[in-house]
Amino acid sequence: MRADHTEHECLVEVMSPGDAVISCESLPNPGERIVAYLDHIGRVEGRVFERSGSNFTLSLIATERKRDKLSAQLTWLANKHELNLPEDRRHERLSPDNPMSEVRLDDGRRYPCRIIDLSMSGAAVEIEVRPAKGTMVTLGNMRGRVVRHFQEGIALEFMSHYSVEQITRMA
Repeated sequence: MRADHTEHECLVEVMSPGDAVISCESLPNPGERIVAYLDHIGRVEGRVFERSGSNFTLSLIATERKRDKLSAQLTWLANKHELNLPEDRRHERLSPDNPMSEVRLDDGRRYPCRIIDLSMSGAAVEIEVRPAKGTMVTLGNMRGRVVRHFQEGIALEFMSHYSVEQITRMA
């Protein structure tokens, strides 16, 4: 997502915990702030450092903790096939076409949210509030409980597994 809030499909060519080289048909300007939702990584943000051909280099803005986590994720992704490592998730994660949704608490409070990804058994949600771990919530029409907090929001585990068709419809 560019600074003007337009969204464009791109491909990460090379990535480290400090920067990423990204190819995209819509090239942002040097200095422009970018927010990207990357498969297997999640949300990253940064500023465009330089442009070259159909690529741009994004200098990532992240805390030391986020960089450490990103380093571990990148290492796992780079080595999982060569070492025959198992997937770290029980179910495949999908990124919804329309990520905007709502989290409802049992007391009736409602909070807008952005679904980062979801699967048959859970979801990662970008949200401003942080209900306590164990809190029961409803995301759209899916009931779940908060199992983890992270910098951008919360992770939910659904109370029942949803079929691939149900998840695909929501995604």
